[in-house]
Amino acid sequence: MHDEFLCHVTGYGICDGRRIGVPLGTYRAPTLALALWWLRDRALWIADRLDPQPEAEYLPAGALAPVAATVLDVPAVMRAWCADLYQQELVADELAAGRLVRIAASDDTTEYELLAESVDAARMHRMASMLFTPVA
Repeated sequence: MHDEFLCHVTGYGICDGRRIGVPLGTYRAPTLALALWWLRDRALWIADRLDPQPEAEYLPAGALAPVAATVLDVPAVMRAWCADLYQQELVADELAAGRLVRIAASDDTTEYELLAESVDAARMHRMASMLFTPVA
């Protein structure tokens, strides 16, 4: 069992013809439960910012406009992932086994990515690649 997890959330878009990633948060979770909590919290954070309630007092009237039905509903995807207990168990199993987990959804302009990995597994992978690097 891996004890510590590094979690990231990033938004990716196209700028000047290149794919650019913007870090939206990082958390070093001391337990698997806290890693899962943080991933769910960030997924809901993304959903709430992309799909605020129209009656929210901080939004000026007419500030929100519906998107085309053909555009993936990222907030719905994120909320559904958070509510799916089976998916949560799969993520927990993958992280506990030391594997990198990626949850991503994109609309017509931006990809939103949640990543988590065991600190131990990342460290072991980095060390293995250094130990077995061929020398000219």
